[in-house]
Amino acid sequence: MRFLLIEDNADLARSVRERLEMDGHAVDHAASLSEADDHLAVAPYDLILLDITLPDGDGRGFLQRQRARKADTPVIVLTARSAVSDRVDTLDLGADDYLTKPFDFAELEARCRAVLRRRGGTVTNLQSYADLVFDPMGGFVCVAGENRDLRNRELRLLEVLLSAPGRILSKDQLCDRLFSLSEPVSDNAIEVYIARLRKKLEGSTARIETVRGLGYRLTGG
Repeated sequence: MRFLLIEDNADLARSVRERLEMDGHAVDHAASLSEADDHLAVAPYDLILLDITLPDGDGRGFLQRQRARKADTPVIVLTARSAVSDRVDTLDLGADDYLTKPFDFAELEARCRAVLRRRGGTVTNLQSYADLVFDPMGGFVCVAGENRDLRNRELRLLEVLLSAPGRILSKDQLCDRLFSLSEPVSDNAIEVYIARLRKKLEGSTARIETVRGLGYRLTGG
């Protein structure tokens, strides 16, 4: 998944980013609302982590503008404000969840998973396609009853492909989902991860097809 973290505390932002990237997510960091707007203008995001008190404005105003524009990207608010009225007001403005600082990173990860599950209309981490059973949080895919361990980037690549089976996804679209704006990406990076994932799916009726000149798609065999 690709996250946008809007947080002006550099130490906290670095810690959150490192923790989420360890899980294989691509994380872009904005230290202000204007930086966040710049990121949103050029990249799609699966989840936004939003601080309230920022150098150039109130995060709640940003949230309100997002929802007024019908932008439905899930938003988890991160703030030191713990009053019930603050939580209620923020949720009423359109936040999907609310986490009070200081927070435990394991809880942050769990809340991210829960919000993304709800947005996807599921109540479990498991995803099924053809003879695959995929657990993005457990870090494995089951191929015809056999567990295959996946590395972080392989996990996220399979997650992206499973989100739109049969749809052709270009290299640029896959890069947008797998890498943050600050990460150096070689021309053949996607080809490398596609090759690794194909090897992990050997024996499955699900296949990653190359559509020459266009990209890749997941089919059910």
